[in-house]
Amino acid sequence: MTLLELITGVWAIEPDKLREIQAIYATHLRGEKIDIAALEARLGRPLANEQQAYTVEPGGVAVLRMSGVIAPKANLFMQVSGGLSTQMATKQLESALADQRVRSIVLAIDSPGGNVIGTPEMAAAVREMATIKPIITHSDGTLGSAAYWIGSAANAVYLSGPVVQAGSIGIVVDRSYNPAASTREESIVAGRYKRLSRSNEPLSDEARAIVQADVDYVYSLFVDQVAAFRGTTSEKVLERMADGRVFRGQQAIDAGLVDGVLTLDALVESMATDPAQYANRRKAVFAVAAFPSPSAGAAPKDNHPPREKEPVMPEADNKTPITRASFEQDHAPLFAQLRGEFTALGATQERERIQAVLAVGEGLPGHEKLLATLAFDGKTTAADASMAVLAAEKQQRAAAANAHAADAPPAAKPSATPPDQGAKTKEQQVAEAQAHAKTKGIDLVAALKELGFAS
Repeated sequence: MTLLELITGVWAIEPDKLREIQAIYATHLRGEKIDIAALEARLGRPLANEQQAYTVEPGGVAVLRMSGVIAPKANLFMQVSGGLSTQMATKQLESALADQRVRSIVLAIDSPGGNVIGTPEMAAAVREMATIKPIITHSDGTLGSAAYWIGSAANAVYLSGPVVQAGSIGIVVDRSYNPAASTREESIVAGRYKRLSRSNEPLSDEARAIVQADVDYVYSLFVDQVAAFRGTTSEKVLERMADGRVFRGQQAIDAGLVDGVLTLDALVESMATDPAQYANRRKAVFAVAAFPSPSAGAAPKDNHPPREKEPVMPEADNKTPITRASFEQDHAPLFAQLRGEFTALGATQERERIQAVLAVGEGLPGHEKLLATLAFDGKTTAADASMAVLAAEKQQRAAAANAHAADAPPAAKPSATPPDQGAKTKEQQVAEAQAHAKTKGIDLVAALKELGFAS
């Protein structure tokens, strides 16, 4: 694939990012050398043009960081755009899978998407490898288009905060042309559709229909794979996720794109403690009023009247009930502000809950695994954890006592107690002893001793 074919090909990326990339490469395609040092100076940072190797965190969690624009191979495109190669990233995953130190894997992705070449293949590889070792996707920046395509193949998807972006499920082909070009292309071809367009002419209606059909085909592949990865139907993906929009934090959760908000450190700690809890694939869960998409493909036209700059709450005697959908539509800024505050509050409360549950084990060792499970189940309180630990401690002590009793030697048999002779007078004892002595042929003293009347 040539650089021109890559740039003008089919992309799963935010359109503005694609136009930015094309502007950079227009210089190269005109025959001018791309000045990487100048680009780094303009950006104020070095270009991240190497695929990072995975790192192994304590507990056997491999973290593979993937950032930048996605392309199939490492080439001039990656060097300039600071992107990632699906080919190289897949090799890193294969290495982590074979690494005996690694028990689970995190794909730490920050990418707006990229070219579709190699994307479905890497996504399929991620899904297959996730059946061998738990693989979880995490993003603290953007998980867009082709990046989400790949990330959704993991067993679960998490964002680090309420404003982190996910989605942008859609396909774009941006074929620019220059009608004022001084030279015109002339091609001699065989095959009706061999030359669909020229750089100095717009697409014909027939060519546009062919390109649109190609875009629709790739879009259907994207949608179908996301549906399979997220355990839902293509119809649900089209309805709730795949109109090209970008969702943030709780929006992405409500739309079924991601499974929760969790920092990377917390996710790594949780996976290190119990990787088995991430072995099963999560399914998309849709909120009842979660940003319904009127149509798939093109974004709907906004026919709503302009909203007020300042939110105005309805009067107390207003009989029209306020629903989440109406509140979001009529008071969007306040809705966004409240949701952000509630999400932040929820994250703080969850962190405090986890810390309180883990603190229950202080001074009572031996229950670390139980407490780790309770801390990250999202619901157990410190009081509940205390009761669970006390019950576990009681069971341990009872089991120890039973084991100790089982190991003890059998008790000695008690000595026989002579039968109760009752209260007899000395005369009766002597008379009975005389009879016994006569019967046994022994003297009186021996008879008294045998009958227990003397010692």
